[in-house]
Amino acid sequence: MLSQSSMKVEVPGKLMVAGEFAVLQPNQHLIVMAVDRYVYATIDHSKKNYLHLLDFQLETTWEYKDNRIVVASDDSRTKFVEEAMTVAVNYLRERGYEVPPFQLSIKSELDDESGVKYGLGSSAAVVTSVITAILNRFLPSTPSPKLIYQLASISHVLTQGNGSGADVAASSYGGFLNYSSFQADWLQAAYQESRSLTELLERDWTYASLEPVTLPNSIYLCIGWTGKPASTKKLVDELMQLKTKNPDKFSTFLSQSEQAVNKVLQGMKENKTEILLEGIKENRQALASVGRHANVDIETSLLTKLCDLAEAYGGAGKPSGAGGGDCGIALMPSKEAADKLITAWKDVGIKPLSLKPYPYGAKAIKA
Repeated sequence: MLSQSSMKVEVPGKLMVAGEFAVLQPNQHLIVMAVDRYVYATIDHSKKNYLHLLDFQLETTWEYKDNRIVVASDDSRTKFVEEAMTVAVNYLRERGYEVPPFQLSIKSELDDESGVKYGLGSSAAVVTSVITAILNRFLPSTPSPKLIYQLASISHVLTQGNGSGADVAASSYGGFLNYSSFQADWLQAAYQESRSLTELLERDWTYASLEPVTLPNSIYLCIGWTGKPASTKKLVDELMQLKTKNPDKFSTFLSQSEQAVNKVLQGMKENKTEILLEGIKENRQALASVGRHANVDIETSLLTKLCDLAEAYGGAGKPSGAGGGDCGIALMPSKEAADKLITAWKDVGIKPLSLKPYPYGAKAIKA
Protein backbone atom coordinates (compact mmCIF):
# COMPACT_ATOMS: atom_id res chain seq x y z
CA MET A 1 0.00 0.00 0.00
CA LEU A 2 2.93 2.31 -0.68
CA SER A 3 1.94 5.93 -1.13
CA GLN A 4 3.36 9.34 -0.37
CA SER A 5 0.42 10.35 1.82
CA SER A 6 0.05 9.89 5.55
CA MET A 7 -1.30 6.52 6.72
CA LYS A 8 -3.00 5.89 10.05
CA VAL A 9 -3.79 2.60 11.75
CA GLU A 10 -6.14 1.83 14.62
CA VAL A 11 -5.50 -1.03 17.05
CA PRO A 12 -7.95 -2.05 19.80
CA GLY A 13 -7.02 -2.87 23.38
CA LYS A 14 -8.09 -6.06 25.15
CA LEU A 15 -9.61 -7.54 28.27
CA MET A 16 -9.31 -11.13 29.43
CA VAL A 17 -12.59 -12.96 29.95
CA ALA A 18 -11.49 -16.33 31.41
CA GLY A 19 -8.40 -18.52 31.68
CA GLU A 20 -5.80 -16.09 33.03
CA PHE A 21 -2.43 -17.47 34.23
CA ALA A 22 -3.31 -21.00 33.07
CA VAL A 23 -2.84 -19.87 29.45
CA LEU A 24 0.88 -19.54 30.14
CA GLN A 25 1.04 -23.36 30.20
CA PRO A 26 0.93 -25.53 27.04
CA ASN A 27 -2.51 -26.30 25.59
CA GLN A 28 -4.41 -24.28 28.19
CA HIS A 29 -7.10 -22.03 26.75
CA LEU A 30 -8.12 -18.46 27.50
CA ILE A 31 -10.94 -16.28 26.23
CA VAL A 32 -9.90 -12.74 25.35
CA MET A 33 -11.81 -9.87 23.76
CA ALA A 34 -10.88 -6.71 21.93
CA VAL A 35 -12.38 -3.50 23.35
CA ASP A 36 -13.29 -0.18 21.76
CA ARG A 37 -10.36 1.83 23.13
CA TYR A 38 -7.43 2.22 20.77
CA VAL A 39 -3.79 2.87 20.03
CA TYR A 40 -3.25 4.93 16.87
CA ALA A 41 -0.09 4.94 14.79
CA THR A 42 0.52 7.35 11.91
CA ILE A 43 3.32 6.77 9.42
CA ASP A 44 4.50 9.43 6.95
CA HIS A 45 7.09 9.75 4.24
CA SER A 46 9.98 11.81 5.60
CA LYS A 47 13.46 12.93 4.59
CA LYS A 48 14.74 11.89 8.03
CA ASN A 49 13.76 9.10 10.43
CA TYR A 50 11.59 10.46 13.26
CA LEU A 51 9.67 8.85 16.13
CA HIS A 52 6.96 10.66 18.12
CA LEU A 53 5.54 9.02 21.26
CA LEU A 54 2.80 11.54 21.90
CA ASP A 55 1.71 10.20 25.30
CA PHE A 56 5.26 10.63 26.66
CA GLN A 57 5.81 13.93 24.82
CA LEU A 58 8.88 12.25 23.34
CA GLU A 59 10.19 13.24 19.94
CA THR A 60 13.41 11.71 18.68
CA THR A 61 15.21 10.22 15.68
CA TRP A 62 16.08 6.64 14.76
CA GLU A 63 18.49 4.84 12.47
CA TYR A 64 18.80 1.35 10.98
CA LYS A 65 22.19 -0.04 11.97
CA ASP A 66 23.53 -3.62 11.95
CA ASN A 67 20.08 -5.05 11.20
CA ARG A 68 18.46 -3.17 14.07
CA ILE A 69 16.47 -0.02 14.61
CA VAL A 70 18.27 2.18 17.12
CA VAL A 71 16.19 4.93 18.71
CA ALA A 72 18.14 7.98 19.89
CA SER A 73 16.77 7.94 23.43
CA ASP A 74 17.72 6.47 26.80
CA ASP A 75 14.04 6.35 27.79
CA SER A 76 13.21 2.70 28.55
CA ARG A 77 9.64 3.25 27.32
CA THR A 78 10.92 3.25 23.74
CA LYS A 79 12.11 -0.40 23.93
CA PHE A 80 8.84 -2.01 22.83
CA VAL A 81 8.59 0.38 19.88
CA GLU A 82 12.27 -0.08 18.93
CA GLU A 83 11.97 -3.88 18.86
CA ALA A 84 8.70 -3.79 16.90
CA MET A 85 10.20 -1.43 14.32
CA THR A 86 13.23 -3.75 14.02
CA VAL A 87 11.09 -6.84 13.45
CA ALA A 88 8.85 -5.10 10.89
CA VAL A 89 11.72 -3.55 8.90
CA ASN A 90 13.77 -6.78 8.95
CA TYR A 91 10.77 -8.74 7.69
CA LEU A 92 10.25 -6.28 4.83
CA ARG A 93 13.93 -6.37 3.90
CA GLU A 94 13.90 -10.18 3.91
CA ARG A 95 10.99 -10.04 1.48
CA GLY A 96 12.89 -7.69 -0.80
CA TYR A 97 11.01 -4.46 -0.04
CA GLU A 98 12.86 -1.17 0.28
CA VAL A 99 12.17 0.83 3.43
CA PRO A 100 12.88 4.52 2.79
CA PRO A 101 13.02 7.03 5.69
CA PHE A 102 9.75 7.57 7.55
CA GLN A 103 8.35 9.22 10.63
CA LEU A 104 6.14 7.29 13.02
CA SER A 105 3.77 8.82 15.57
CA ILE A 106 2.00 6.79 18.25
CA LYS A 107 -0.91 7.86 20.42
CA SER A 108 -2.67 5.65 22.99
CA GLU A 109 -6.09 6.08 24.57
CA LEU A 110 -5.87 2.84 26.56
CA ASP A 111 -4.96 4.66 29.76
CA ASP A 112 -6.89 7.54 31.24
CA GLU A 113 -5.90 11.19 30.80
CA SER A 114 -3.74 11.17 33.93
CA GLY A 115 -1.79 8.15 32.69
CA VAL A 116 -3.49 5.60 34.96
CA LYS A 117 -3.25 2.14 33.43
CA TYR A 118 -6.56 0.29 33.13
CA GLY A 119 -5.02 -3.04 32.14
CA LEU A 120 -6.14 -2.92 28.50
CA GLY A 121 -2.90 -4.30 27.07
CA SER A 122 -1.17 -1.05 26.18
CA SER A 123 2.31 -2.40 25.41
CA ALA A 124 0.91 -5.19 23.21
CA ALA A 125 -1.39 -2.78 21.36
CA VAL A 126 1.48 -0.33 20.83
CA VAL A 127 3.68 -3.09 19.40
CA THR A 128 0.80 -4.26 17.18
CA SER A 129 0.23 -0.69 15.97
CA VAL A 130 3.90 -0.31 14.97
CA ILE A 131 3.91 -3.61 13.05
CA THR A 132 0.57 -2.79 11.38
CA ALA A 133 1.61 0.72 10.33
CA ILE A 134 4.94 -0.30 8.81
CA LEU A 135 3.53 -3.34 6.99
CA ASN A 136 0.55 -1.42 5.63
CA ARG A 137 2.84 1.34 4.45
CA PHE A 138 5.41 -0.71 2.61
CA LEU A 139 3.76 -3.99 1.58
CA PRO A 140 1.95 -4.00 -1.79
CA SER A 141 -1.16 -5.58 -0.23
CA THR A 142 -2.94 -5.46 3.12
CA PRO A 143 -1.16 -7.66 5.71
CA SER A 144 -3.19 -10.52 7.18
CA PRO A 145 -4.16 -10.57 10.88
CA LYS A 146 -2.02 -13.71 11.22
CA LEU A 147 1.10 -11.97 9.89
CA ILE A 148 0.54 -8.98 12.19
CA TYR A 149 -0.10 -11.27 15.18
CA GLN A 150 3.00 -13.39 14.59
CA LEU A 151 5.42 -10.49 14.03
CA ALA A 152 3.97 -8.51 16.94
CA SER A 153 4.20 -11.60 19.19
CA ILE A 154 7.85 -12.10 18.26
CA SER A 155 8.76 -8.49 19.04
CA HIS A 156 6.70 -8.40 22.26
CA VAL A 157 8.27 -11.59 23.63
CA LEU A 158 11.78 -10.45 22.65
CA THR A 159 11.22 -7.24 24.65
CA GLN A 160 9.24 -8.54 27.62
CA GLY A 161 10.64 -12.07 27.94
CA ASN A 162 7.29 -13.64 28.85
CA GLY A 163 3.56 -13.39 28.17
CA SER A 164 0.94 -15.46 26.39
CA GLY A 165 0.39 -13.25 23.35
CA ALA A 166 -3.37 -13.21 23.98
CA ASP A 167 -3.34 -9.40 24.14
CA VAL A 168 -1.51 -9.26 20.80
CA ALA A 169 -4.04 -11.71 19.32
CA ALA A 170 -6.99 -9.57 20.46
CA SER A 171 -5.38 -6.44 19.01
CA SER A 172 -4.62 -8.21 15.72
CA TYR A 173 -7.89 -10.08 15.15
CA GLY A 174 -10.55 -8.28 17.19
CA GLY A 175 -13.74 -9.79 18.63
CA PHE A 176 -13.78 -12.65 21.16
CA LEU A 177 -11.13 -15.35 20.76
CA ASN A 178 -10.68 -18.82 22.20
CA TYR A 179 -6.90 -18.72 22.44
CA SER A 180 -3.98 -20.96 23.40
CA SER A 181 -0.47 -19.52 23.64
CA PHE A 182 2.59 -20.20 21.48
CA GLN A 183 4.51 -20.44 24.79
CA ALA A 184 7.08 -17.68 25.25
CA ASP A 185 9.99 -20.08 25.90
CA TRP A 186 9.21 -21.94 22.68
CA LEU A 187 9.02 -18.72 20.67
CA GLN A 188 12.30 -17.35 22.04
CA ALA A 189 14.07 -20.64 21.27
CA ALA A 190 12.50 -20.86 17.81
CA TYR A 191 13.62 -17.29 17.09
CA GLN A 192 17.21 -18.15 18.01
CA GLU A 193 17.11 -21.33 15.89
CA SER A 194 15.59 -19.74 12.79
CA ARG A 195 17.83 -18.24 10.13
CA SER A 196 15.23 -15.57 9.28
CA LEU A 197 11.90 -14.17 10.37
CA THR A 198 10.36 -15.68 7.22
CA GLU A 199 11.58 -19.12 8.27
CA LEU A 200 10.15 -18.62 11.77
CA LEU A 201 6.76 -17.58 10.37
CA GLU A 202 6.66 -20.70 8.19
CA ARG A 203 7.30 -23.03 11.15
CA ASP A 204 4.47 -24.82 12.90
CA TRP A 205 3.75 -22.75 16.00
CA THR A 206 3.01 -25.97 17.86
CA TYR A 207 1.05 -24.73 20.85
CA ALA A 208 -0.67 -21.67 19.35
CA SER A 209 -4.32 -21.70 18.33
CA LEU A 210 -7.17 -19.25 18.08
CA GLU A 211 -10.84 -19.51 17.24
CA PRO A 212 -13.39 -16.67 17.02
CA VAL A 213 -16.31 -17.08 19.45
CA THR A 214 -19.28 -14.87 20.30
CA LEU A 215 -21.10 -13.80 23.44
CA PRO A 216 -24.81 -14.73 23.70
CA ASN A 217 -27.07 -11.78 22.82
CA SER A 218 -28.78 -12.08 26.21
CA ILE A 219 -25.56 -11.23 28.07
CA TYR A 220 -24.70 -7.67 29.13
CA LEU A 221 -21.04 -7.05 29.80
CA CYS A 222 -19.99 -4.64 32.58
CA ILE A 223 -16.40 -3.59 33.21
CA GLY A 224 -15.27 -2.02 36.47
CA TRP A 225 -12.00 -0.33 37.38
CA THR A 226 -10.86 -0.79 40.98
CA GLY A 227 -8.43 2.12 40.95
CA LYS A 228 -5.20 0.19 41.43
CA PRO A 229 -2.92 -0.57 38.46
CA ALA A 230 -1.32 -4.02 38.62
CA SER A 231 2.01 -5.25 37.29
CA THR A 232 1.22 -8.31 35.19
CA LYS A 233 4.87 -9.39 34.96
CA LYS A 234 5.35 -9.23 38.76
CA LEU A 235 2.15 -11.18 39.46
CA VAL A 236 3.00 -13.80 36.84
CA ASP A 237 6.51 -14.25 38.24
CA GLU A 238 5.16 -14.66 41.78
CA LEU A 239 2.44 -17.09 40.78
CA MET A 240 4.81 -19.21 38.68
CA GLN A 241 6.87 -19.88 41.81
CA LEU A 242 3.99 -22.08 42.99
CA LYS A 243 4.59 -24.39 40.01
CA THR A 244 7.99 -25.23 41.52
CA LYS A 245 7.17 -25.04 45.22
CA ASN A 246 3.85 -26.90 45.15
CA PRO A 247 3.29 -28.58 41.78
CA ASP A 248 0.19 -30.45 43.02
CA LYS A 249 -1.59 -27.22 43.94
CA PHE A 250 -0.57 -25.69 40.61
CA SER A 251 -1.79 -28.75 38.72
CA THR A 252 -5.14 -28.55 40.53
CA PHE A 253 -5.46 -24.92 39.44
CA LEU A 254 -4.83 -25.85 35.80
CA SER A 255 -7.54 -28.52 35.95
CA GLN A 256 -10.00 -26.11 37.57
CA SER A 257 -9.23 -23.38 35.06
CA GLU A 258 -9.61 -25.77 32.12
CA GLN A 259 -12.99 -26.97 33.39
CA ALA A 260 -14.19 -23.39 33.94
CA VAL A 261 -13.04 -22.16 30.52
CA ASN A 262 -14.67 -25.15 28.83
CA LYS A 263 -17.97 -24.21 30.49
CA VAL A 264 -17.63 -20.59 29.38
CA LEU A 265 -16.92 -21.75 25.82
CA GLN A 266 -19.85 -24.17 25.89
CA GLY A 267 -22.14 -21.37 27.08
CA MET A 268 -20.89 -19.09 24.29
CA LYS A 269 -21.12 -21.70 21.53
CA GLU A 270 -24.49 -23.13 22.60
CA ASN A 271 -25.97 -19.75 23.62
CA LYS A 272 -26.58 -21.04 27.16
CA THR A 273 -26.39 -18.22 29.69
CA GLU A 274 -26.51 -20.39 32.83
CA ILE A 275 -23.54 -22.54 31.77
CA LEU A 276 -21.57 -19.43 30.79
CA LEU A 277 -22.17 -17.74 34.15
CA GLU A 278 -21.31 -20.96 36.00
CA GLY A 279 -18.00 -21.11 34.15
CA ILE A 280 -17.18 -17.49 35.06
CA LYS A 281 -17.91 -18.21 38.75
CA GLU A 282 -15.74 -21.33 38.68
CA ASN A 283 -12.88 -19.44 37.05
CA ARG A 284 -13.15 -16.75 39.71
CA GLN A 285 -12.84 -19.38 42.45
CA ALA A 286 -9.89 -21.09 40.72
CA LEU A 287 -8.01 -17.79 40.47
CA ALA A 288 -8.77 -16.82 44.08
CA SER A 289 -7.66 -20.25 45.30
CA VAL A 290 -4.36 -20.31 43.40
CA GLY A 291 -3.71 -16.75 44.57
CA ARG A 292 -4.06 -17.83 48.19
CA HIS A 293 -1.76 -20.83 47.68
CA ALA A 294 0.87 -18.64 46.00
CA ASN A 295 0.40 -15.83 48.53
CA VAL A 296 -0.50 -13.48 45.68
CA ASP A 297 -3.37 -11.02 46.07
CA ILE A 298 -5.17 -11.74 42.77
CA GLU A 299 -8.63 -10.88 44.08
CA THR A 300 -8.22 -7.67 46.07
CA SER A 301 -10.95 -6.58 48.50
CA LEU A 302 -12.46 -4.22 45.92
CA LEU A 303 -12.39 -6.93 43.24
CA THR A 304 -14.19 -9.19 45.73
CA LYS A 305 -16.91 -6.55 46.09
CA LEU A 306 -17.09 -6.19 42.30
CA CYS A 307 -17.65 -9.95 41.88
CA ASP A 308 -19.98 -10.42 44.87
CA LEU A 309 -22.23 -7.60 43.66
CA ALA A 310 -22.40 -9.15 40.20
CA GLU A 311 -23.56 -12.43 41.72
CA ALA A 312 -26.04 -10.63 43.99
CA TYR A 313 -27.78 -9.21 40.91
CA GLY A 314 -27.98 -12.57 39.16
CA GLY A 315 -24.79 -12.49 37.10
CA ALA A 316 -21.15 -13.49 37.53
CA GLY A 317 -17.97 -11.48 37.95
CA LYS A 318 -14.23 -12.09 38.13
CA PRO A 319 -10.92 -10.25 37.94
CA SER A 320 -9.80 -9.64 34.37
CA GLY A 321 -6.17 -10.25 33.52
CA ALA A 322 -3.55 -10.69 36.22
CA GLY A 323 -5.76 -9.40 39.02
CA GLY A 324 -4.18 -7.54 41.92
CA GLY A 325 -6.19 -4.47 40.90
CA ASP A 326 -6.89 -3.28 37.37
CA CYS A 327 -10.26 -4.30 35.95
CA GLY A 328 -12.93 -6.79 36.83
CA ILE A 329 -15.64 -7.93 34.47
CA ALA A 330 -19.22 -8.95 35.08
CA LEU A 331 -21.54 -10.81 32.76
CA MET A 332 -25.17 -9.99 33.52
CA PRO A 333 -28.35 -11.73 32.29
CA SER A 334 -30.34 -8.55 31.53
CA LYS A 335 -29.95 -4.81 30.98
CA GLU A 336 -31.90 -4.15 34.19
CA ALA A 337 -29.46 -6.28 36.21
CA ALA A 338 -26.51 -4.58 34.51
CA ASP A 339 -27.86 -1.10 35.32
CA LYS A 340 -28.39 -2.03 38.98
CA LEU A 341 -24.86 -3.44 39.16
CA ILE A 342 -23.32 -0.27 37.72
CA THR A 343 -25.08 1.82 40.38
CA ALA A 344 -23.98 -0.55 43.16
CA TRP A 345 -20.39 -0.46 41.90
CA LYS A 346 -20.33 3.33 42.03
CA ASP A 347 -21.62 3.24 45.62
CA VAL A 348 -18.59 1.20 46.77
CA GLY A 349 -15.97 3.15 44.81
CA ILE A 350 -15.67 1.01 41.67
CA LYS A 351 -15.47 3.05 38.46
CA PRO A 352 -17.55 1.62 35.60
CA LEU A 353 -15.73 1.89 32.27
CA SER A 354 -17.74 2.60 29.13
CA LEU A 355 -15.99 -0.14 27.16
CA LYS A 356 -17.63 -2.46 24.67
CA PRO A 357 -16.39 -5.51 22.77
CA TYR A 358 -14.89 -4.47 19.44
CA PRO A 359 -15.32 -6.80 16.44
CA TYR A 360 -12.34 -5.60 14.36
CA GLY A 361 -8.60 -6.06 14.72
CA ALA A 362 -5.73 -3.79 13.68
CA LYS A 363 -6.53 -1.92 10.48
CA ALA A 364 -5.66 1.12 8.40
CA ILE A 365 -8.10 4.03 8.69
CA LYS A 366 -8.35 7.49 7.16
CA ALA A 367 -5.60 9.73 8.45
